[in-house]
Amino acid sequence: NFLAFFDKNLWNVETMGPPPTLDNDWNFETWAKHARYADQVQLPPTEPHYYWQVAVEKEERNSPKYTWTFISKDLPSFSNPEPTFFGFNPPEQKGIQCRFGERGIAAANHYDTGRNMVAMIAGAKRYILAPPKECSKLAIVIPRKHPAHMFSLLNWGHISLLDDPKVMSMPEQERGWLERARETLAIETVLKAGEVLYIPSFWFHYIVSLQKGAQCNTRSGVPDEPNHYFGGRDTVQKCMDSSY
Repeated sequence: NFLAFFDKNLWNVETMGPPPTLDNDWNFETWAKHARYADQVQLPPTEPHYYWQVAVEKEERNSPKYTWTFISKDLPSFSNPEPTFFGFNPPEQKGIQCRFGERGIAAANHYDTGRNMVAMIAGAKRYILAPPKECSKLAIVIPRKHPAHMFSLLNWGHISLLDDPKVMSMPEQERGWLERARETLAIETVLKAGEVLYIPSFWFHYIVSLQKGAQCNTRSGVPDEPNHYFGGRDTVQKCMDSSY
């Protein structure tokens, strides 16, 4: 049930083992049926979980509105070619990404460079957010040629196992990083249908789907000045350049 985005062209199965996710050919109807099943049976983390996504290219906002897809039409604050409260800098907008998660899926901790607006369309997700200054505690993958660059492959669900005397087989390196990660200064919130969450540039976020749900987000532009208290681009860059 642990989802990590990665560059599949760079993932070497012989040296790295199986990739964290696999693509399949499900359409939305098939995925939705399984997501309802996951809610009904409270699907355990040991069973396969499925994630579905669709996106709108950034160029669409400059096309005539009659040619827009339903996503752009239904989310005009995200697709507007003019600046809005939700789209700070349309020329730097990265398009609209819509992600459909089923109960129990955890999305790996990572950061985005653009200011991120996340709209919960249906369902609910738990967001754990940490400021840029906490970067060194989060086991973010540093090498740019690594397939999971900018992500952490730590499953935070394992933090609860650190003090469990029944758990004897956790790798020492994973245990060490989880001990470090649980000291992270972070905040959390549950994003529910109809709500929008703002995630500042370079803030780390770990996401858990609490039920069948749909979420769309758009990113646009990087602030000119970093936040001196929480850190920003320079803080993360220094962290990524370190040898921790």
